[in-house]
Amino acid sequence: MKDNSLKKQLLAQFYHKNRFLFCVAVFGSLLSGSLNLILSWTMQQLIDTASGIPGAIPLKVLTPMIAAFLFLCVGAYLVEYASKPGFILRAMEQYKDFAFLKLMEKNISSFHDEGTAAYLSALSNDASGIEASYLEQQFSLITKAVMFIGAFFMMLWFSPLMTLIAAGLTILPFIASVLTGGRLEAAERKVSDRNTDFTTALKDCLSGFPVVKSFQAEKEIWELFSKNNRSLEKEKFTRRRIRTMVGMIGALTGIAAQLGVFLAGSYLALSGRGVTPGAVIMFVNLMNFVIGPIAELPGILAGRKAAIGLVDKLADSLEKNTAPAGGVDIPGLYGGIRLENVSYGYGGEKEILHDISFTFEAGKAYAVVGTSGSGKSTLLNLLLASGGDYRGNIWFDEAELREIDSQSLYGLISVIQQQVFVFNASVKDNITMFRSFPEGEVEAAMEHAHLKELLEERGVSCLCGENGRNLSGGEKQRIAIARSLLKKSAVLLADEITAALDGQTAHQVAGDILELSGMTRIVVTHALEETLLRRYDGIIAMKDGRIAESGTFDGLMAKKGYFYALYTVAQ
Repeated sequence: MKDNSLKKQLLAQFYHKNRFLFCVAVFGSLLSGSLNLILSWTMQQLIDTASGIPGAIPLKVLTPMIAAFLFLCVGAYLVEYASKPGFILRAMEQYKDFAFLKLMEKNISSFHDEGTAAYLSALSNDASGIEASYLEQQFSLITKAVMFIGAFFMMLWFSPLMTLIAAGLTILPFIASVLTGGRLEAAERKVSDRNTDFTTALKDCLSGFPVVKSFQAEKEIWELFSKNNRSLEKEKFTRRRIRTMVGMIGALTGIAAQLGVFLAGSYLALSGRGVTPGAVIMFVNLMNFVIGPIAELPGILAGRKAAIGLVDKLADSLEKNTAPAGGVDIPGLYGGIRLENVSYGYGGEKEILHDISFTFEAGKAYAVVGTSGSGKSTLLNLLLASGGDYRGNIWFDEAELREIDSQSLYGLISVIQQQVFVFNASVKDNITMFRSFPEGEVEAAMEHAHLKELLEERGVSCLCGENGRNLSGGEKQRIAIARSLLKKSAVLLADEITAALDGQTAHQVAGDILELSGMTRIVVTHALEETLLRRYDGIIAMKDGRIAESGTFDGLMAKKGYFYALYTVAQ
């Protein structure tokens, strides 16, 4: 059976520390519905008074009553103004904050495998739908319920016969709304799914802009975008048409029912059956409060159900691949990382790594080399607990990787990738990742990462731009190194970090990593430069998912084996 605990937690965020505003907003909705009923009664009294009906309330009595009624209306509107927007504001803030917090509990690999489009859609377009169809509509439901129940009892009080006629005439709008309203939920879900596809396509088109231009593929990419855009707008059109149809059928059947009540009331009034002109007008007005909810309720409930479905959809995404709570805590790395007969394939498919055994000693630097597809990056990803379905064992000192708490592992390891992500914030904020550190430690990290020239030129407060567009590739890599130093990681994993850099910058960045002390460094590199390779404590040469050779630069060159061939070809 499906576990709905996360869905319940997400829904609970709407009311967490928000119940007072919710209760005030509910009171305002109850008051608003009651005032609409009072308005109908007031209109009946005014018409009967103007018609000279015996026993009608005198105008001089009605006037102050109307003034008091208007005063109550102002009060009701002020109550809603002071509570409803504030409730929805806090509800949506807490809902999205909680969802994002849960998103941050995922491990790196699982998040990468899922992609970002589903979450972008869930926290933007879907959140707007939840706000409109769930949060706002719940107050509308309360108001309509008060008006419906109150209208029925008022009609019954004034004329049971007219009430019976009205009840018969409301059957048609009820049947019509039930038959049409149920289609809205499926339409809402389809719009959400198409919006996810559209967000994915848009993100890809914008992220790949340089590739598009360099290959002159503007027309083809426009067609890709246009296809997803048309698909989304088509589903929105279908949803809009269903809503219009529901409203149109409800309006037409409602008009027919109101006219029927008006004709029946007029006949009873003219035939002296005890129904006054004011009562006829009041019945016609009260019919709005009966027919309106009947016509709109299925659509509202379908929209509400669809909104809850969007919450459920987000909960399903958040529950996928979430790192399990608990596990062994590892405060540091003292012996090393030991792989014993490790084999691995993504998703249980064809194996990429085959029977890997090796020990990375703590505090030393290792280069992992090999041709494309040899398994270098997969090996690095595996050390980040990207998949627990590997065969064999990976030991961090005496703790097996599968048993280590994910937060403890991420506290131990830093990762530098080829494309370093940089926030549109200051250099300092990108280094500290928006956390507080002693100023001396920040300055020391910047100094050791060789960021002095950048800081002197632009200052620590200069904005880096969207994804670091105001920085060079080498500057972004040095920011990543400074992050690792400030974090005081025990292990640094670097994956092809110099691939996109010019030769001089690549040499400098690789040298910066080799200069780091007290840190285990495992560097995947394609650059086979003798002066750098001699500085590594060990070199692992991979071929077809296996370790072909390992040793120091001089030792491997002396063997004249696989590494020797790689190095010779690269020169």
